[in-house]
Amino acid sequence: MPRRLPVGPCSCGRLDPHKKPLVFAACCGRYLDDFADTPAPDAESLMRSRYCAFVLGRADYLLATWHASHSPQAIDFDPDVKWLGLEVRQHRQLDEAHAEVEFIARQKSPGAPAVRLYERSRFVKEGALLRWYYLNGDRL
Repeated sequence: MPRRLPVGPCSCGRLDPHKKPLVFAACCGRYLDDFADTPAPDAESLMRSRYCAFVLGRADYLLATWHASHSPQAIDFDPDVKWLGLEVRQHRQLDEAHAEVEFIARQKSPGAPAVRLYERSRFVKEGALLRWYYLNGDRL
């Protein structure tokens, strides 16, 4: 059975030029659902789409976009975690093949206070198709 795509605003919070939320299909959905032919065009778009993959429990996309040198064997999702939002603080292009994205992602587990994950992530662009991959990050 095909995956059912989310309807409505994209979880990543990206806005169009008129400051209106982009819908999932026009934002991160195109990367998650067509990774083979529609790679994220820059590190920020990859980071945003990876956030959506966490929201949707898409381990396949997370593993495919994790650089092989740092990728885990598997990803276990806590089904009780609710993702509350993403704020991109900064996107820095370091050179043609390296970039950093600083962001805050908020999540909440039942019976616990909300948690803010503040991270500076590193990305590398490589391979025959010159795709962006998540390398690693530092919690801030």
